Amino acid sequence: MPFDPIRRAIAAHPHAPLRQEDVREAAVALVLRPTAAGGLPELLMIKRAEHPGDPWSGHMAFPGGRRDPEDADPLATALRETREELGLDLSGATRLGPLSPIRTPRVRTHIPALRVYSYTFGLPELPPLYPNDEVDSVHWFGVDRLLSNEGRATFPYTWRGEPLTMPCVRLDGCFIWGLSLRMIDDLLARMRREGLG
Repeated sequence: MPFDPIRRAIAAHPHAPLRQEDVREAAVALVLRPTAAGGLPELLMIKRAEHPGDPWSGHMAFPGGRRDPEDADPLATALRETREELGLDLSGATRLGPLSPIRTPRVRTHIPALRVYSYTFGLPELPPLYPNDEVDSVHWFGVDRLLSNEGRATFPYTWRGEPLTMPCVRLDGCFIWGLSLRMIDDLLARMRREGLG
């Protein structure tokens, strides 16, 4: 499947203007590759390695991280982090567009909140990947499976002493939730509105 329909689906629903506020910034890359069958593409995810002090340690995620002062913008952060974490250069990839930024809750009063930007890319062919020590494993999930709600479930979660029921996806032994699932759902919603899948 060519990537143009997904690019149009993303462009058709731009995110609202952002408020200017005191936030830290981070960015991730959602990388899509064609399938051999020629249907909807597959989506790249990583499982983060276990590191003490990392709030996303061991989670399913997209390659990415916090914006460095030398990064020109969040897109540069996504490109740099993907190169560092996977040895994957996205400078020649097809840029499919940004999704809606997500602002994380403020965990500590003395630390600004975090705004996470996500950018989608299409790669006609995937070069070899070279995960660094931040990455435990690499996984591919068919977008058709995600659109069909395969593996959708909920789980109990406690936030600031309050019990919550959180959405998740359980696929191929992986547990996807939180920010990563919100980004996936943003992409899927845009695709559904344009009749893809």
